[in-house]
Amino acid sequence: MTETETFRGSCHCGRLSLEFSTRMPAADFHPRACDCSFCCKHGAAYVSDPEGRLSIRENAADSRREYRQGSETARFQVCGHCGVLIAVVFEHEGRRYGAVNARCLEGHPGFGESVPASPQRLSAEEKVARWRQVWVPDVTVTSVRA
Repeated sequence: MTETETFRGSCHCGRLSLEFSTRMPAADFHPRACDCSFCCKHGAAYVSDPEGRLSIRENAADSRREYRQGSETARFQVCGHCGVLIAVVFEHEGRRYGAVNARCLEGHPGFGESVPASPQRLSAEEKVARWRQVWVPDVTVTSVRA
């Protein structure tokens, strides 16, 4: 059985941070480089594990911004101070799912090569079905109160 590994990351200024826990070896991940205009402009490539856990933390009050685009189903987690996109989440039937922007993780986790992804070619319903299969189904978001 593989040990749980926790990858840590943050935005550039540190006002947003995350921890992504998984039993999958780093080399088995191939970050999905989304080809939509929003993700391309942020250089985002996502990793997730349907058996993993994701914790997103706002370390300074009023730092986390959520941005919706396209079908407006997903909420991109962006730092309101430095502008870095750290993750994306969506909710379905009371459960929050998420994926991590691999490029905000500390160090060099040793992931495999990025692969292209084209969710914009899917309908909103197809996106939700796909995300429920591959994204982390255990996501917590903690915000600091001013």
